[in-house]
Order: sequence, then structure tokens, then C-alpha cells
Amino acid sequence: MITIQEVKTKKQQKEFIEFPLRLYKDNPYFVPPLYGDEKKIFRPDYIYYDTCLAVYYLAYRDGEVVGRISGILQKTSNEKTGERRVRFTRFDTVEDFAVAKALFEAVETWAKSLGMDTVCGPLGFSDLEREGLLIEGFEELSTFEEQYNAPYYADFMERLGYGKEVDWTESRIYPPEDKGEKLDQMAKFVMDRYGLHLAEITSTSEFIKKYADACFELLDKAYEPLYGTVPFTEGMKKMMLDNFKLIIKPQYVAVILDKEEKVVSFGVCFPSIAKAVQKSGGRLTPAAILRVLRALNRPSIIDLALVGVDPVYANRGISVIISAGLAHMLQNKGVEYAETNLNLEENYSIQNQWKRFREVKHKRRRSYIKKLNSDGET
Repeated sequence: MITIQEVKTKKQQKEFIEFPLRLYKDNPYFVPPLYGDEKKIFRPDYIYYDTCLAVYYLAYRDGEVVGRISGILQKTSNEKTGERRVRFTRFDTVEDFAVAKALFEAVETWAKSLGMDTVCGPLGFSDLEREGLLIEGFEELSTFEEQYNAPYYADFMERLGYGKEVDWTESRIYPPEDKGEKLDQMAKFVMDRYGLHLAEITSTSEFIKKYADACFELLDKAYEPLYGTVPFTEGMKKMMLDNFKLIIKPQYVAVILDKEEKVVSFGVCFPSIAKAVQKSGGRLTPAAILRVLRALNRPSIIDLALVGVDPVYANRGISVIISAGLAHMLQNKGVEYAETNLNLEENYSIQNQWKRFREVKHKRRRSYIKKLNSDGET
């Protein structure tokens, strides 16, 4: 018999965090989030709870945890779109449809109790969190920024009445055949034409002090029309900087300025720490910290984290400057390739950008949607 319980106790919080670690313990493609970061979601002062409500459920069978799921009411997103949605996230289950069904029934009942008429996801509190259900690329290593799931999840979603809302693709990017010479020429032409130049960044602290606020402002402008995004709050900004300031390296940052030294575009990549945190289950043990430091100093893979372009410059070819910068990053000693992370399938500007490189599309993720009636069915 399957029972669903809302997470209330410290023991249940631990079970919620550790279930996917146990489920995918021997899976070579699963990359856990940092354990300490996951613990924060149960703190009353978690930065998203000023704009969101959340609920966490565990599924039990014969006293053993066999699944988990979270529901999120993202108030800011609903206000932005005028919709009445609940998001689901952190969905994991053993290969048993009855478990998935019970978990989603719990979230759908919660959604109705709040007056909502739609459930969608996987989507987190914001697009800074892991999102999208993996539907292609099950034998590819996940990036640190994204979640792995088994192939049977997608079948369960469809059987539960959920359909595709959007897809994201992910690509592996290799240097262009000419090592970026043509990109350099194109980038110089665009910069000369619009009076742009690259910022000189010598340290991570300098980048944060001089450009972080402007980059967040630009991201809000550039990402506003994109699926599932919400504006940055001060708490989100602080959390992001706290989480990533140790892995931001000046050689993997490009900031483009106009004549008035205003940020008009930027790109940030991170040395991949995916393999470094696998063995420890996301815990920063002394051995894991050493692996992380080694990965940061001698990366073989770099992850594309954030790219922002001022909408005023969106159709002026400015993306070629970011592409040229990425081509140079890929030529750093020891770097084999870059991972794009999630790109919306219909975001043609970003999809076309990777055609300038040797590209291998190797993963696809999906956000699902289900409309509820008064009985919680489709």
C-alpha cells in the first residue's frame, strides 16, 4: 500500500533530500545538487518564501520511501502571466506508476485548495533552479546545474495526462574549425560599428563589484519574455553571488561595454564541477573540496551559465562577440568542450548561435502542463 505524507519532521526532510541520492546511487550520469543548498529549502527564511508557497511530499510503501515531489505556488510568476498555476519540482520515483500517480494527486489536490487550475513543470522557484524533465540523453553526464531522471518518468507523465508545454535542448560545443578566426573578425566589425569594447576583468571580486548589479538588471530585461522566468529579488541576487563567487573565474567571463561604460551584453561560464561532487552525494567533504578545487583550476569541461544581451542590441549581431569570447575560452589548456545547459527549443537566436561552432545536440528536456477541473482531472 502506498501512502503520501507531507514533509514535516527533520527526519522527513532528510529523507526528502536523500531519496534521489539513493535512487541514483550507482548511476554514472546523475549529478547531485549541493547537499547544503538543498537543506536550505526547509528553512522558514529561505529567500523564495517571500514570494512563494511550497509543499513537500514523500511516498511510502511498507515504511520505505519510494518517491518524492514538491509543489510551488510562484506568486510573482502568476501575477506576471495572469494565470493560476502551481509548479511541480523535485519529482523522483521508483519505477512504479502507482507511486507517481499518488504523488501527483497530492500536488493537484494542493493546487485546487489554493484556487489554482493548472499544474506545470518540472520548474523550480525560479529559472536559477533545476528545471525540465530529461526525455533524451539518458546516457550523457548531467551538468551540475541540471537534474537527471530515468526514462520511465516521461511515460508516467503522459499516462497522468500531462502534455508538452515547452522543450529545451542542450548541446556540447567544440571550437570552430578555424579556431575562431572568422568569429574574431566578425566581432571586431560589430564592436567598431557600435563603439563597443570588452571590459578588462582581472579578478572575480572586481567583476562582482563593478558589473554584477548591471548584469542582473540586463538579465531581467533580456529574460522577461522567456518561459518560466521571474525578476531577480535582492535575496536571489545575494544567493546567486554567494553560491557562485567561488567558481567564477575571470578567464571565463566576458562583459561588453558601450562608449559610456554601460553593460550591453555579458556571458559567464563555470568550470564544470559535475564529476567533482558525484562521489560525495553533493556533500562538501574534504575530499570533495579537493576535487572541486582541481576542477576549477584545471577544467576539462566548461558550463555556460548565463548569457545576457540588452534588447536594444538584440538584432545588431552582438551575440557574435560572445561567441568569439567562447571560442577563446575553448582554447584554454585542457578544455575539451563546453556544455550549453538549457536552451529553449524556439529561442532561435540562441539556437543559431551554436551553429558557429562544432555542435552536438545531445539532450532534450521538457516542461509539462495539465489543466485541472474541479475534480482535479484533465
